[in-house]
Amino acid sequence: MLGLKLATDPRWAALVESNIEEILTDHAWCEQKAATNAITIITLNSEHEDLVTDLLILAQEELEHFQMVHELIKKRGYKLGRERKDSYVNELFKHKVKQGGSRQQGLVSRLLFSAMIEARSCERFKLLSEKIKDPELSKFYHDLMISEAGHYTTFIGFARKYGKDIDVDKQWKDLLEFEGELIQKYGKKETIHG
Repeated sequence: MLGLKLATDPRWAALVESNIEEILTDHAWCEQKAATNAITIITLNSEHEDLVTDLLILAQEELEHFQMVHELIKKRGYKLGRERKDSYVNELFKHKVKQGGSRQQGLVSRLLFSAMIEARSCERFKLLSEKIKDPELSKFYHDLMISEAGHYTTFIGFARKYGKDIDVDKQWKDLLEFEGELIQKYGKKETIHG
C-alpha cells in the first residue's frame, strides 16, 4: 500500500532499544511537528471546508500522540528533551515543497510531502511493533502504525482530490524514488527518521 522503495533495516529496531529515552523524545517532537504541519496546511488552504474538517481531526490526533508519548516518557522516569532537528524531513521538504507555481501545486506538494512522512513513520512503527522486546512499546507502536496509515491515506486522498489538473500519481512516484535514495542515508540513529 505505501509503495516505499526501501524498507528500514531491521537492525534499526535494536539500535532504538539501546536508547529508549532518545527515541521517545524524538518521537514526541515528531508528533508535535505533524500537528503543526496539519495546522499550516489548514491556514494556507482554509477555503477547502472538507480539508479543514479532516485536518483539524488529524492535528488533534497528532497532539494526542504527543501527549501519549510524553506520558510514556514521564512514566518511565525520563525527561522530555529539547526538540530535535529532523534532517530527513528537512531534505524531503526542500525536494518536494518548492517555491513558485500555483496555489494548487503548492497544496498538492505539501500534501504529498506529508503523505510521505506518514508512510515512512508507519513503516518504522510497524518494524518497532514487530521487533522491539518491550511489550508496552510493541503494542504502542502497533496502534500508532494504524493511525499513521490513516493519516497517509488522508493526505494522499486530498492530493488527488485537489490536484485534478496535476499528474499527482507521477509526482507521487517521483517522490517515492527520491525518498528511496534519501532514506539510504538514515536508519543509523535512535530517532524516528534518523
